[in-house]
Amino acid sequence: MRFEKGLRQKLTRRRFLEALATSGLATSFQRNLFGQGIASRGVRPAPRPKFSGRPWNVQFADIAARAGLTHPVIYGQNNAKRYIVEANGPGIAFYDYDHDGWLDIFLVNGTRLEGFPKGQEPTNHLYRNNRDGTFTDVTADAGLVRTGWGYGVCVGDYDNDGHDDLFLTAYGQNALYHNNGNGTFTDVTARAGLLSRATRFNTGCTFVDYDRDGYLDLFVSRYLQIDIAKTAGGPDRYCTFRGIPVNCGPRGLAQETCSLYHNNRDGTFADVTEKSGISKAGTRYGLTAAAFDYNNDGWPDLFVADDSSPNLLLRNNRDGTFTEVAMEAGAAVNGDGQEQANMGVAVGDYDGDGFLDIFATHFSDDTPILYHNVKGEFFDDVTTAAGLAVETRFVGWGSGFADFDNDGWLDLLEVNGTVYPEVEKTIPDYRFKMPREVFRNLGDGSFEEVSERSGAALLEPHSSRGCAFGDFDNDGKVEILVVNLGEPPSLLKNTAANSNHWLAVKLLGTKSNRSAIGARVTLDAGGRKQIREVMSGGSYISQSDLRQHFGLGAYQKVERLEIRWPNGLTEQIKNLDCDQFMTVQEGKGVVQAVKRP
Repeated sequence: MRFEKGLRQKLTRRRFLEALATSGLATSFQRNLFGQGIASRGVRPAPRPKFSGRPWNVQFADIAARAGLTHPVIYGQNNAKRYIVEANGPGIAFYDYDHDGWLDIFLVNGTRLEGFPKGQEPTNHLYRNNRDGTFTDVTADAGLVRTGWGYGVCVGDYDNDGHDDLFLTAYGQNALYHNNGNGTFTDVTARAGLLSRATRFNTGCTFVDYDRDGYLDLFVSRYLQIDIAKTAGGPDRYCTFRGIPVNCGPRGLAQETCSLYHNNRDGTFADVTEKSGISKAGTRYGLTAAAFDYNNDGWPDLFVADDSSPNLLLRNNRDGTFTEVAMEAGAAVNGDGQEQANMGVAVGDYDGDGFLDIFATHFSDDTPILYHNVKGEFFDDVTTAAGLAVETRFVGWGSGFADFDNDGWLDLLEVNGTVYPEVEKTIPDYRFKMPREVFRNLGDGSFEEVSERSGAALLEPHSSRGCAFGDFDNDGKVEILVVNLGEPPSLLKNTAANSNHWLAVKLLGTKSNRSAIGARVTLDAGGRKQIREVMSGGSYISQSDLRQHFGLGAYQKVERLEIRWPNGLTEQIKNLDCDQFMTVQEGKGVVQAVKRP
């Protein structure tokens, strides 16, 4: 394929990166912080190729208001961010909490430094899907009212009772909510052994059965060390961006560590960060965490997108321990060996070679990055070759691979918004609110931007952060849920007619963890293979639908569906009809099949 052409040169660069890791220069990158700021290479965009001319049957309309998603996301003042705690913003979740087959929504919220009058504090929100295109706020009834600086969200059935539970990260105290199965939740953070003794800047999270014992463990990433009572801010701040005073960080502030918690199978967790080798990775500016099997050995690995410091790739040693291999594997920095401001993470096999690739979003005056997975051995920076270096104006956050037109190839979406609202007052062209971007997969290893062809809602400016992907109205097309600072979320529905076929697969573990997180699904249709992996967390500290959506193009039959369950066992299902939602239970095969309503 096209990326194999310069393999000898790529291997040479790989050896160079391995030498960096061995010599210790990799860790010096993170220590050599040249003052406050965010990593950005100051590059110009690559020339845009001529449009392919292929039909693009995707038109997004923002239906959030009529769907009942009206509560704004409060994250500090809208026109000024004195501290980095206010600037980053939270994630969001598509989450079928009541297991009725319809995606609900969990909105993470923040606060303001000056606080709010009693009873008027902003809170997180749980919206129940009414199955008619609208949602009802059931936060209070569900027992999920919570205030403070919320950040990340991930879901998974940690006690295997058949109900997916909810974990939230925060600047402050994280929270584990047990799903009681009757529409309510119980805060079991203390009971589960997950209370923190200190205020920490927690960001990403992912449930992962790293030892394949059938119970979900928990991985948490953290950003930096900050005490907003002592850190420079307001009129005394000394940090600048383009000559304008702004909030400080991340560079110049102390980095943080990640933690791994092992499930004791009795409703509690044990901190195994040191025992598992995670602590050897040291400190980074950690944001989004994702768990997936990058080398196809059947064991979940861990990836952390690190802002302005090298990424982490923690390879599962299959004995309860991990080894940090990001530098030698080519996933720590870009192809030129430079750090970037990694924030959001998309994981997917965009070129259909059977290995999961990584896309990460970055700061303005830089490109995002596409790490092509070369047979599970190392990653190759193919950003420019894949057509993804054509835009450098925006600050990217949430992202995801999704087949928006159901043609059988994973497309890409990125949401944007800067962290410095003060700059716009002096430099009008540097907007706090920015449009979203969509890149359609051309099926040859490359993408083309189709943002301007995807509907006015996609181009509307917002200061967006987390985003999630899923089919909330069960119409066979993937929708997008987006956090907007200072505004209600966006719910982007694809309103375009499309005759392409699809299949959605929900997995239920029995011997494996009930949520089937870590399961690998391989679909054969029309002579092509597609793979998906059930993941907890991702995007930018957000949670997408646990159902796995496959576009099939013109094909109306799936010849074979192979499931590799998290415990390593596999089973196959043959000759499946298209355009249906299918539930597969480990050891029993298809237990439910529902055609599109």
